[in-house]
Amino acid sequence: MAQVSRKDGRHVNILSTLLLLCLKAVKVLSMEAWAVTEWGSAHATFYGGSDAQGTMGGACGYGNLYSIGYGVKSTALSNGLLNNGLSCGACFKIVCQLEASKWCYPGKEVVVTATNACPPGSTGGWCNPPKLHFDLSYPMFAQLAHRVAGVIPVNYKRVPCERQGGIRFSMHGNPWFDYVLVHNVGGMGAVCSVAIKGDKTGWISMSHNWGQFWSASTHLVGQSLAFQVRLCKGKVQEFYNVAPSNWGFGQTFEADYNF
Repeated sequence: MAQVSRKDGRHVNILSTLLLLCLKAVKVLSMEAWAVTEWGSAHATFYGGSDAQGTMGGACGYGNLYSIGYGVKSTALSNGLLNNGLSCGACFKIVCQLEASKWCYPGKEVVVTATNACPPGSTGGWCNPPKLHFDLSYPMFAQLAHRVAGVIPVNYKRVPCERQGGIRFSMHGNPWFDYVLVHNVGGMGAVCSVAIKGDKTGWISMSHNWGQFWSASTHLVGQSLAFQVRLCKGKVQEFYNVAPSNWGFGQTFEADYNF
């Protein structure tokens, strides 16, 4: 059997270490876009008009952003930031790169909630992979830069979401299909898993349907409901006595606490 000299072995070890570091770097880079809590670079445009009416609805499932509590402080995300819809509800702090655009307003920053997707093929191609892009509501863009800029270079980072009241669960579906929209989520905002529990059942894992809609094929009508929610940053919380036994589809229930 051929033997590797100590010198050759040292080279092999060095190469192995470099390869491992490269693989780790690729993994970190793949996570940084949507999970970064230090400053990253992207670009931003705007949509929805001066009253932000055009931002209602969208790929996260929140519907009317005014009634749900997010208002005009919203953004659509390119695919590189959306994380297959799991970034819905996340909060981002955004500042215009003053040194890179003459249209930036100095000393201005906004915090926005991810409420929609900016799909590939959108005007200008800014949301095409692998670009990192925020399509802000116009009122948010107008706080950062002059409208004539159209598109601006920005710095961004994930920040905790400040919410009023408890986490909320909107019940949809039918007696054999529970279809729940999770919103008004505090902490890091984005939900990565949900479980539901009736007063006669154990915890039942829900499937990610789309946006922040979660579903389970189970019959829980007539039972009071509890939920277990895990944020994408790993924190898990259980919310008991969320809905009474006479809950109905089309209703929204608020827990007594939040993240």
